[in-house]
Amino acid sequence: MYPAGFKGRAQRLTDIDVARVGRLIGVGEDEIRAVIEVETSGGGFDSQGRPKMLFEPHVFWRELGPGQKRTAAEASGLAYQRWGTKPYPKDSYPRLSLAMKIDVSAALRSASWGLGQILGDNHRAAGYPTPGDMVAAFCDSETAHLEAMVNFIISEGLDDDLRRHDWSGFARGYNGAGYATHGYHTRLAAAFARWQAIPDVFAPACPKIGLGSRGEAVRAAQQRLADLGHDPGPIDGIFGRGTQAAAIAFQKSAGLAPDGIIGPKTWAALTKEN
Repeated sequence: MYPAGFKGRAQRLTDIDVARVGRLIGVGEDEIRAVIEVETSGGGFDSQGRPKMLFEPHVFWRELGPGQKRTAAEASGLAYQRWGTKPYPKDSYPRLSLAMKIDVSAALRSASWGLGQILGDNHRAAGYPTPGDMVAAFCDSETAHLEAMVNFIISEGLDDDLRRHDWSGFARGYNGAGYATHGYHTRLAAAFARWQAIPDVFAPACPKIGLGSRGEAVRAAQQRLADLGHDPGPIDGIFGRGTQAAAIAFQKSAGLAPDGIIGPKTWAALTKEN
C-alpha cells in the first residue's frame, strides 16, 4: 500500500540507472532523458516529495462507468466526458483525494504518475498487478518510475520507434492520437538533440575510479552499490574506505577480482539488470 500522503523514500534517479535501464531496449541515455524531459521536465517527484501526478477527470469518467458514482463525481467536478472540458489545477492531489472517496481504485487508475507519467490504468503494462502497487513503488524510487516506463514502452511495441528515433511513431503510441496538437513529437526531437550535445556520463569507456576518486561517477557507483546491498557509507561522491570495502564485497559477489577499483568489468556488473 502507498504511504500516507504519498510520501515515501523519494529516492532520486542516478545516471547509472538511466544507462542501465536504457540498455534493456537498446537505447542510450539521450533517448531516455528526452522522454523524461518532455513528460516531467526531468524529475519524478514534486516539491513535497510526492510522485508527480496528473489526475485526469475524463479518464475517471470512463473508469467509473454509468451509475451513482459517476453522477456524484460529475456533480463534484471530478469527472467529465471529454478531455479539456476544464483547466487542470496546479496541484492534482486535492482532486485525487476527493476522487478516492468515491472509488479508490478508479481514482488511482485515472491519474498519470511519475517520471514517465504512466496512467494508473496501465499498471499491468508497467509491470504491476494493481495500480496501488505501482503507486507505492513510485513513492519510493524514481528508478521504479523509469523501469515502469520502459516496461510500458516494450508492452506497447514502441521500443523500435525509440531506437529508430521515429518521434511521431513513438509519440502516437505513448501520448495518444492527439500528440501533434501539443507538438509532443517535435519536443521529443528537440530534447533528444539537446541531450546528444551533452557527453554521456556512462559512455562505453566508463571512468576508472578507486580510492581517492571524487565526482558524479563515484556518487552514482555508491548509489548503485547501496541499491545492491553493499553499504558504501555516505553517498557523497568521495571514494573512501567505505566505498572501497563495498566495491570489494560487490566484486566478490559478482565473481570479479576483488581489487576495490571500479573499472569497465565492475561497471558492467553494477549496471547489469538484476
